[in-house]
Amino acid sequence: MHEALFQPVQLGAISAANRILMAPLTRGRADADAVPSARMAEYYRQRASAGLIISEATAISREGYGWHAAPGIWTPGQTEAWKPVTEAVHQAGGKIVMQLWHMGRIVHSDYLDGQAPLSASATTAPDHAHTPTGRKPHVEARPATLDDIARTLDDYAAAARNAKAAGFDGVQLHGANGYFIDQFLRLSTNHRDDDYGGSPENRTRLLRQVLERLVAVWGADRVSVRLSPNGDSQGCDDPDPAAIFSEAARVCQTLQLGFVELRQPGPEGTFGRTDVPKQDALIRSIYTGPLVLNSDYTAAEADADVSSGRCDAVSFGRPFISNPDLPARIRAGAEWAPNVNVPQSWYLPGEAGYIDYPAMDAAG
Repeated sequence: MHEALFQPVQLGAISAANRILMAPLTRGRADADAVPSARMAEYYRQRASAGLIISEATAISREGYGWHAAPGIWTPGQTEAWKPVTEAVHQAGGKIVMQLWHMGRIVHSDYLDGQAPLSASATTAPDHAHTPTGRKPHVEARPATLDDIARTLDDYAAAARNAKAAGFDGVQLHGANGYFIDQFLRLSTNHRDDDYGGSPENRTRLLRQVLERLVAVWGADRVSVRLSPNGDSQGCDDPDPAAIFSEAARVCQTLQLGFVELRQPGPEGTFGRTDVPKQDALIRSIYTGPLVLNSDYTAAEADADVSSGRCDAVSFGRPFISNPDLPARIRAGAEWAPNVNVPQSWYLPGEAGYIDYPAMDAAG
């Protein structure tokens, strides 16, 4: 079934065997020092039949780290601990890129020895932050100085080098979901009046500069970006998404990135919903490289959008949690196993709800 999804696709320099990608999924199975755990290698190995795995969001620095037990890539120990993960995926015939993450104002000051988090402007995220001692209200961020930006660019470059040393096949910049890059892109969080604020060209400056640093390490054809161009995300929004994300698309086109991934919820979204129109057609009219779409797809919907040329591949997130062999299930027309103890098992430590989901044959 759904043969369009099982055609190979070239994502820049990465040859994917099918068009069913695994989207980035925070799972909280690293240790307190953001070092990947041994069980993470088994988790990713089980899912290596995806055309490409995009790793869970991985912090580029202590300053950008604000989710307890999420992994990092800024220390030698973290870098070494990722090597068994990439080796396991490659031995199983898969491909994996690392998603590079700076959370910006979503980082709680508890992670920063009481200091304010870094963002485009002095704004405060809604709701609560995840901290080692529980959920706490977000705190007001401090506006990034030019020195802060220069240091952060260096952090991204160092993380990209570490990802290469760890054996990944490329990197993806997390530019979505209301995190640091997104906070510079959108007007609700960017009130700057310098070269990083105001016009769409200025608000995409940091996006371009970070991508240039990643390209310098990896080459453009092994660099991608994830964007969330429609609707609010963690209080990060824009009144004119077409203007800012068409400019972001021009950055991606100019740099000739390997692929672009868009998370686009709709009005019936199950993990965030919005009536703001999806922007993929506009972005596809500007960025001519491979386009990957994400958010609440069924197999039939994914097949239809790939078959029509709307996108080149679809990334599935939560279905991959409980269906480690999701491509096989899609090909066989089998039902997808449901996630259990949701959302507790998504983030709690241990094997339960992580590496204990059986493959289709084992499940009977």
